[in-house]
Amino acid sequence: MPKLIAVFTGALLVASAAHAQQSGSDPVNAFTVGELVSQGFEIKAAAPNGNRYVVFMQNDKSAYACEFVNVTTTRCRQIN
Repeated sequence: MPKLIAVFTGALLVASAAHAQQSGSDPVNAFTVGELVSQGFEIKAAAPNGNRYVVFMQNDKSAYACEFVNVTTTRCRQIN
């Protein structure tokens, strides 16, 4: 599991840099993994889902499930 977290953390840095170059309108409570990491969220678990991963992130009060397609395509929605 520590290796998986390290891989995702590295990918998050790339994803957040790529997202910073994109513009678009996300629905309310929709973020990228990079945005959540910058807000202090931590990866708590990850599970494969076909050719994607679902990454669960949490901070003190909120939790998000993120669809991790590749290093430039992530979508997160609040689950609580």
